[in-house]
Amino acid sequence: MSATNRQIRLAARPVGEVKPGDWEHATAPVEEPGEGQFAGRTRFISLDPAMRGWLDDRPSYLPPVGLGEVMRAGSVIEVTASNHPGYQPGDHVVGTFGVQEHVVSDGKGALKIDTALAPASTYLGALGMPGMTAYFGLLDVGALKEGETVVVSGAAGAVGSIVGQIAKVKGCRVVGIAGGAEKCALLTDELGFDAAIDYRAGDVKRALREQTPDGIDVYFDNVGGEILDAALTRLAMHARVVICGAISQYNNETAVSGPSNYLTLLVRRARMEGFVVFDYAKRYAEAARDIAGWIGEGRLKVKEHVVKGTVDDFPETLQMLFRGENVGKLVLELA
Repeated sequence: MSATNRQIRLAARPVGEVKPGDWEHATAPVEEPGEGQFAGRTRFISLDPAMRGWLDDRPSYLPPVGLGEVMRAGSVIEVTASNHPGYQPGDHVVGTFGVQEHVVSDGKGALKIDTALAPASTYLGALGMPGMTAYFGLLDVGALKEGETVVVSGAAGAVGSIVGQIAKVKGCRVVGIAGGAEKCALLTDELGFDAAIDYRAGDVKRALREQTPDGIDVYFDNVGGEILDAALTRLAMHARVVICGAISQYNNETAVSGPSNYLTLLVRRARMEGFVVFDYAKRYAEAARDIAGWIGEGRLKVKEHVVKGTVDDFPETLQMLFRGENVGKLVLELA
């Protein structure tokens, strides 16, 4: 085991886009596991848009990452030593272990995973938080019904790509909104979406009119801003708008831009509801069973964007999310 533990800590609260100086590249001693603990080496680190919100000191569904603290992140570790009856060297474990090379844990909030059933990285994506988010956001919050029209923004991302595929499994027409011809082709040619709209190529509102002639029954929003506003103009009667995220707004230095077309909710007797996936924790096993089944049947394709590097590559890799460079779930694999 290495004598030092490389870590990424939060050095300053970002203003607007996260900058290199907002991070501290730190070193700490490698700890040995105490009684009831296990030690592990980090293999994969999850990168998620929600991370940007965790850096701001303001009320949210989780407390902000503290200045000087190791950056919060979901990761998969390989157990290297154990004084815990539930874990043995060689086990793979998923949990919120942070951006660091080495971990000591008592197992709380951790889950042992089976890499024979799916690659370790998939437990951070389709079988992890993004998959759970897509499943409960669409089926519970969105109250999806067979035959409806679903539109999802950020459709080539970790959550959006799964939302669209679950909607297809459930017998719906699915339109994805993504940035660039390559991502749009992926949605229709590989993931089975009925149509894709390239928000960089022109008038999103016009494209939505063309692709949703009967209106939108469920709009699953990952981006906020102008695209949310455009989708609100196309709502069908009793539509559901699922607020999952707003990546277009996360780096704003001014107030978040709210929807100006919200009165469509009144006219269409529609509802707009936000949710946090942690509220469904007791039902994760249910979602994982369904998603794993659809993957096994070939009805749901897993898209992962794996960057190989070191802990020190985390800050730059995170920026890929906000530049729209990832396709599917973004993961940093440690060498």
